Amino acid sequence: MLALLHTSPVHVPVFDALRDAAHPELELRHHVDVGLLERARRDGPEAVAEPVVAALTRAVAEGARAVLCTCSTIGGVAEAAAAVVGVPVLRVDRPMAAAAVAAGPRVLVLAALESTLAPTAALIEEEARRAERPVEVRTRLVDGGWSRFEAGDGEGYLRRVTEAADSVTGADVIVLAQASMAPARESTKVRVPVLASPAPGLAAGAAAVGGRVG
Repeated sequence: MLALLHTSPVHVPVFDALRDAAHPELELRHHVDVGLLERARRDGPEAVAEPVVAALTRAVAEGARAVLCTCSTIGGVAEAAAAVVGVPVLRVDRPMAAAAVAAGPRVLVLAALESTLAPTAALIEEEARRAERPVEVRTRLVDGGWSRFEAGDGEGYLRRVTEAADSVTGADVIVLAQASMAPARESTKVRVPVLASPAPGLAAGAAAVGGRVG
């Protein structure tokens, strides 16, 4: 069983649909804690290290063989907890970051939430060092995007993300830093690759579960 740690309930049906389409035999169990993101935004990601470990420990106690954290803001904190909880803990955006590095050196990170920008940029730079590839990471906040998301205006939120992506110039690849931004890929008209995290992240989670015995 793969556990997923979310900081918004909107991710639950997204990952269920991806599982149904690509990994139908994979059992998922969702853990949603909105307060983790609220506290991380207010006090910094490291402030949620203890509650993240507690959430991951509960997931393992319930039978998780791996955990996928779908929140880019706290992904690094979750990943670091793997040694404590004893199962693989993956951040949903790592496969996307590796793909971005492979796509070209000029990477533009779009996020609707400011607290996501620095962790995503740092992850891409880490993957570039691992691959021994040059990278130049720029970041951009989607104006007005998060307020629409919080208001429940999903259509308006994705429209803002799409508009921001379509306005990008001078990039080899665009990274949609938050899992909730993924549907905007379908409506962008920009000519460079636009990467989103849910599908490759879930594939990595499925592989982690499949690679464990017992």
